[in-house]
Amino acid sequence: MLHLHGPAVTQQLTTFDRRTGRKVIAVDPGASAGVGEIDGPGFLAKLWLTLPGWFWAHWEPERPVDQRVLSQVVIRIVVDGTVVVAAPVGDLFGVGLARAVSYASRWIGMSSGGFYLSLPAPFRESLRIEVDNHAAQPIDLFCNAIVQCRELPAGISFLHTAYGSGRLDGVAPQPLIDVTGTGRYIGCTVSMQGEARNTLTFLEAPEHVWIDTMAATPTLVGTGLEDYFLGGWYFREGAVSGPDHGVPIKDALDSSVAMYRFHDLDAYWFSQRLRMEFCNPLPAERLRPYAFSSLAFCYLDEPTPTSVPKPDELAPWYRIVDTDHQAIP
Repeated sequence: MLHLHGPAVTQQLTTFDRRTGRKVIAVDPGASAGVGEIDGPGFLAKLWLTLPGWFWAHWEPERPVDQRVLSQVVIRIVVDGTVVVAAPVGDLFGVGLARAVSYASRWIGMSSGGFYLSLPAPFRESLRIEVDNHAAQPIDLFCNAIVQCRELPAGISFLHTAYGSGRLDGVAPQPLIDVTGTGRYIGCTVSMQGEARNTLTFLEAPEHVWIDTMAATPTLVGTGLEDYFLGGWYFREGAVSGPDHGVPIKDALDSSVAMYRFHDLDAYWFSQRLRMEFCNPLPAERLRPYAFSSLAFCYLDEPTPTSVPKPDELAPWYRIVDTDHQAIP
C-alpha cells in the first residue's frame, strides 16, 4: 500500500506494564482508555490485539460469555490529533458478525484468537491508539503495536476508515463510503445477515461507484456483490482466505456471510469525492430484509476526521452464534 524504505527507529505501543508485569489494560463498560502515544513522524506498521469475553475462559469460569463484545468494543487510531480510524474489533479485522474465525490475509486477519492489522498508518506529528468499551461487561485488552519512527516523504497519504451498519428492507441501496478529498479507495470488509434463514439474495447487489461526479449514472458498476469480492454463484464453494480477498464466513442456513477485498493497482483513485454503494437490481418481491456492517479503507492526502461508531450503531444482527454454535437470546 505504501513504499516506505530507509532507516527508521522501531518503537511500540503496548498494554504491557514493565513495572508491574501486568499485560492488559482494564476498560469498564461505557469507558474509554488509551493504549499509548508516540510523537512523530513515522507510521504504524502492525497492530495486534486480543481480548477475552467472547469465549469460555477456564481461568475465570464464572465470567459471562457474549460474542457481541467483538462488535461492541471500538478501536480508534488518532493521527496528528485527528481520529482517522474508528471501528468495532470484528469489522476492523474482517468479520463484523460478532464471530471469531481463524483466517489470514495480507492486511487483516483473525489468527487463532488474536487480531491483526498490517495496513500502514503514517503520521507527521503524533500517533495515539484508544479503545471504547460499549459492551455490558468490562474488558481486558491485550495490545502490541509496532511503530516505525522516521521522516516521511513528500506526498504521503494517510489511512482512513468509514464504518456503516444497519438493517435494510432489501430494496434500498447499501451504503459503503462517501468521502471527500483527494486519495484512493483500497478495500473493505462487509458482513451481512438475512432476517429469514436460508436466503442470500442480497448478494445480487453489484457495486456502484461514483468518482468525482454527482451524476445519476455511476462511474463503475459491477455484476454482483459476491462478484465484487472476487467470488461467484453466492460463494458456491464456501469459505476461502486469500491474501487480498476472501470469505471467512459463509453460513447459508443462517443467511450470513463475511467478506473482505483489498485493491492494489486496481484501487479507485479520486481527486474530489468518492461514493460507493451496493444496489440490488432484483424486483422487490424477490428481496428480503437483512442486516449489515461494513468498514471501508482509503488513503487521503490529509488527516480527515472519520465518524466514531455510536453504541446504537453496533451489533445490528438478528442472531448471534457463540463459540459453541448455540444461539444467544
